[in-house]
Amino acid sequence: MPPERFTKASLLHTLPPEETGALLPAIQAKVRASGCKVIVLDDDPTGTQTVHGVPVLTEWSIESLCAELQDDLPAVYLLTNTRSVPLAEAQAINAEIGLNLTRAAQLTGRDFVVVSRSDSTLRGHFPGEVSALAEALNREEQIWLVVPCFFEGGRYTIGDVHYVEEGGVLVPAGETAFAQDKVFGYRSSNLRQWVEEKTNGRILSGEVASISIDLIRTGGAERVAQHLCKLIPGQVCVVNAAGYRDLEVFVLGLLSAEAQGGSFLYRSAASFVRVRAGITPRLLLTKQELDVSGPGGGLIVIGSHVPRTTSQLEALLVNPSIQAVEVKVGALLDPGSHLAEIERVASRVNDGIKSGRDVAVYTSRELVAGGNDQVNMQIGQEISSGLVAIVRNLEARPRYLLAKGGITSSDIATQALGIRKAMVLGQILPGVPVWLPGAESRYPGMPYIVFPGNVGDAQALIQITMTLKG
Repeated sequence: MPPERFTKASLLHTLPPEETGALLPAIQAKVRASGCKVIVLDDDPTGTQTVHGVPVLTEWSIESLCAELQDDLPAVYLLTNTRSVPLAEAQAINAEIGLNLTRAAQLTGRDFVVVSRSDSTLRGHFPGEVSALAEALNREEQIWLVVPCFFEGGRYTIGDVHYVEEGGVLVPAGETAFAQDKVFGYRSSNLRQWVEEKTNGRILSGEVASISIDLIRTGGAERVAQHLCKLIPGQVCVVNAAGYRDLEVFVLGLLSAEAQGGSFLYRSAASFVRVRAGITPRLLLTKQELDVSGPGGGLIVIGSHVPRTTSQLEALLVNPSIQAVEVKVGALLDPGSHLAEIERVASRVNDGIKSGRDVAVYTSRELVAGGNDQVNMQIGQEISSGLVAIVRNLEARPRYLLAKGGITSSDIATQALGIRKAMVLGQILPGVPVWLPGAESRYPGMPYIVFPGNVGDAQALIQITMTLKG
């Protein structure tokens, strides 16, 4: 029987009350005492959507990893962008990072823990890339913790069921549009069953352990630690959480279990990372904190096709101050018209930015699908490459650049802007991070806004543009 839908208020009302009192200082003390750096392998750039004051690297040489292991910052993100490539390539990337990390730790004497950060709606190469990472790290006996909650985006795990909030209603994830993904689709909303589905029955749902909200809220960190210490090496455990307080209690117990010799590999969404690294939350960024001065207009590039992005785009285009430029996907995919379409769009974008207008470049909304996962992934790569080419043809520096969609924002960051290292400044809206590109990039210091496709309400895009206009 499939899980039910509930209003958020009614389901949360059934849960035990949360503890009170500040836990973050205790978490920060345990993080410092452990001496372990949090290394986040991010399968698209959106995983930085809860943190601030930490770097993002788009390459992972041993030299770069040594430098990161030797500084005092609590975490570093490695942008793998593996959700945009086939499984075999994703596994090769994870294996390379695992080997380089191992060598860097040997050279620096600094230990680390690893987060395989992926989509809060359960899309991505699981378990394949996690297995490849564990093997390269020689940590195949580690317990896998699956923690997909992401509260800024309305993702909750309650009773082992992962929910996506839609208009105040908690919808089981397997019933959402995200579960129909052409490449990473799934049926199960119960995370134990999802693990069985994704492992093709190699791991049965009954073999998957669970940390319940009841355990977290009635037993506290001590009971969480006891439960984790009883898990079998190599076991998978799902973690329930309905708010940051649940995560803080869980992480406090997790750190105690690790101090007692427990060894864990994390597969999580963004909320877990901030708590595990002991990063203090901060207020949303304001225009005054961002350098958006200059004569040019801003640039918004939209590649995501999920329904939420489409509704945000429609609201944005109602604003007459936005210059809209549609990229015709059919022309982009046709070898005979590919270059002409890029030149047509780039010319209009350049004219708009030079005139001081904010320009929204977006792919036509009809979904072009192939016959199998590999073809669909290739189509996505070709579309993203076209958007990259348009940004490369910029003749004027934008006041800011916003990229909508995980693959889109990753490819523009690395291929169009040449970002090798950036600092995460914070979030401009809940779940929407802003990066400060490094000196090596095409536009050093230009605010780069990474906007996930499945985050924000219908007014989110227009809200950001109005914020940046002041």
